[in-house]
Amino acid sequence: MQQFLHHILSYDQASPLLFTQFYFWAFFAVVYLVFAVIMSIGGWSNGKRLMRNTFLLFVSWFFYYKTSGLALLILLFVTLSDFLLARRIYSAKQRGRNHAARFWLVCSVAIDLGLLCYFKYPYFLTNMLNDMFGLQTKVFDVFAWIGNGGSSSGPFSVDSIMLPVGISFYIFQVISYTADVYHDRVKPVSNIFDFGFYVSFFPQLVAGPIVRASEFIPQLYRPFVLTRRQLGLAVFWILNGLTKKIIISDYLAVNFVDRVFDNPLLYSGFENLSALFFYSLQVYADFSGYTDIAIGVAMLLGFYLPKNFNSPYKAPNAHNFWKRWHISLSRWLQTYLYIPLGGNRSAGFGTYFWIVVISAIALILTGSWVVAVVLLVIALAIVLGAVFVPEHRRKLYANLNSFITMLLGGLWHGASWNFMIWGGLNGIGIIVYKFWRDMSWHWRMLALTLLTAVVVSLYYYFPSPILRVGVVAMIVVTAVSMVRYLYYLTLLLRHRAEGPAWTQALGQGWAVLLTFVFITFTRLFFRSGSNLDPATANQQAWETAVNMLTQIGTAWNLQTIAEVLLSYANVYVAFAVGMIIHWMPDKFKRWYRVRFALMPLPLMAILIVIVVVILYQFVSADLQAFIYFQF
Repeated sequence: MQQFLHHILSYDQASPLLFTQFYFWAFFAVVYLVFAVIMSIGGWSNGKRLMRNTFLLFVSWFFYYKTSGLALLILLFVTLSDFLLARRIYSAKQRGRNHAARFWLVCSVAIDLGLLCYFKYPYFLTNMLNDMFGLQTKVFDVFAWIGNGGSSSGPFSVDSIMLPVGISFYIFQVISYTADVYHDRVKPVSNIFDFGFYVSFFPQLVAGPIVRASEFIPQLYRPFVLTRRQLGLAVFWILNGLTKKIIISDYLAVNFVDRVFDNPLLYSGFENLSALFFYSLQVYADFSGYTDIAIGVAMLLGFYLPKNFNSPYKAPNAHNFWKRWHISLSRWLQTYLYIPLGGNRSAGFGTYFWIVVISAIALILTGSWVVAVVLLVIALAIVLGAVFVPEHRRKLYANLNSFITMLLGGLWHGASWNFMIWGGLNGIGIIVYKFWRDMSWHWRMLALTLLTAVVVSLYYYFPSPILRVGVVAMIVVTAVSMVRYLYYLTLLLRHRAEGPAWTQALGQGWAVLLTFVFITFTRLFFRSGSNLDPATANQQAWETAVNMLTQIGTAWNLQTIAEVLLSYANVYVAFAVGMIIHWMPDKFKRWYRVRFALMPLPLMAILIVIVVVILYQFVSADLQAFIYFQF
């Protein structure tokens, strides 16, 4: 019994608590039983509310301890720090002392970002100092040193710094809280237990969604309500999330994606390209699966988390994609970064500051002055354009601020050149779409033709597999665009604004497919920078990305393609089924979701058992952690 309790209550780094583990659902069953008892005692009152929130707070802390061990102390410190500083901010604002309020806000943000940088970017910052000043500094964990009683030897290693699970999510969450208090969007929480519950609510603690204070804090004071329909919807979201994670994401990862990314040179170009598209679905199924489970579990407890995904691979352009993908992060970046930078109004000090910082980061990460200079020249060209072409000033400033936001969004995921490329490519995709949207078809075709000619010329004089990929992509895009352009000319001759519905559907389908392909290729740099030792991630990630592009650009063999399709038929079927479900009409998805929620409970129970049995057949021997745990 003692060993059993030790296993249940202690932290095991090799086996963090996951939604896909039986242990989590046993844990949740016990939690829900106690929760139900609390809710059944008497009527609703402040005492009962405090009892509920406090109970769920300690449950959340235990959950985080089982997930990340003593990193719980960081969460506790952040909770106490921002609770006290938000009260300081509010008090200063009430007295009309705006300078004091701003000072306390700066203190809060500095503490939060300081902790995030310490745990997330130590290797990057150390390498930067070494490169700039010719030092030989190594990463040293001060907190581990303190834990060892001021010694380098002891139970904690001081030679490396581990990234606590979910720190990026709850740090952004508490920053939004103090910022919202400062801007009078929400009043500070008066009770430390209520605030701790807001910060630590276990369903979304380690991988989001990032919950804004103005959306969640009012729920702390509402009585528990769970209707029959809400119960059914909660169960649906949990089963939906588990299905995405286990049947789609983990199956693709274990049986194909991880093998190819681990050693791309061992696989053909077709296999590398397949792995890239499979990963695009894998990361969506993994992350949205976690969110679905979190939404369902929270709903069973009477709380509602914001929607974090809206069929992102239905997006017809990169701009729309980021309104559908990781919505809570996109909204956070827009509210607390893009708008303060100036949004679509202007470019302030923050804009120019980040231009210089990002250029310096690019210089350090690549070791090339060319990259930094190119970034500075592009930014300078945009600024000069805004100064001398005032009619386009707002548009140019909006694009510059949007590009900076996407670059910093990339760096939020990790201090790797690959993450910066990934964020930059998404920023470029958004900007290109905005210019493309405002151009006439004549200018579109001229620009595409010139760009294709440039890429083909580069390949002619400097042949390489990577440029071959670019040539094929540009020729396909230009050819399809030419067909659409010719059709546009026929509409002009007929004095018609648009064609029949089926032609519009084809155009929309092409836009969705093109966006999906673009987003998928940016994922090459995202995946290459993941799952690596931070000390060596930069070089390994770059090599992986280059090797995969090289393999994709080599000559393909039809016999090899046929053999791959036969050998991995189940994987390709899983991918196809996943994409078909994803592209189903939203109206149909809502219909079967509501049908499930309203079906008789005995029938629902039978379906739950059937789904669980099927899921069990797909569970791998080594449970796969959620991808976004590392961020």
